[in-house]
Amino acid sequence: MINPIDIHIPMVYIRNMTKKELKKWREANGYSQASLATALGVAVMTVSRWETGTRTIPTFLHLALRCLEMEGGESKNKGTKKTKERRIKP
Repeated sequence: MINPIDIHIPMVYIRNMTKKELKKWREANGYSQASLATALGVAVMTVSRWETGTRTIPTFLHLALRCLEMEGGESKNKGTKKTKERRIKP
């Protein structure tokens, strides 16, 4: 029987995304800070703080951004302007 302690599993090191890389990704994919925050489920100030370096960007953010690229996300700049629905009286 193999002792689990004897098995060598290599660790994968993924460096954190930089604030410049995040801003470049956001702009290239058509997100405003507000729309990216909505898609990620965080406050707008959180995205702003990541981009200014006030807060550390989470190590897993690149995975969330990859999912947004693959699935399209909830909202982008296009069509984010809210308009009132008008009801026509019968």
